[in-house]
Amino acid sequence: MAEAKKFTLEELAEYDGKNGKPAYVAYKGKVYDVSTSSFWLDGDHFGAHQAGKDLTEELEMAPHGGEVLERTKLVGTVA
Repeated sequence: MAEAKKFTLEELAEYDGKNGKPAYVAYKGKVYDVSTSSFWLDGDHFGAHQAGKDLTEELEMAPHGGEVLERTKLVGTVA
């Protein structure tokens, strides 16, 4: 099995879902690809969250937990 890609927060910021880039978010040390989710348009989640960021703290206040990210593709971990 291939080793999971490790992303620094600076690298993660490049995956903001804008201008055709993939939309990645981090949660509890794991990085997920939310590009194909209909809940993420151009890297924006209902104006509440932006892709390219670590959402661990933000999701503590969200109406759902990180379990929703398990439905998306895991692409790596935070370095």
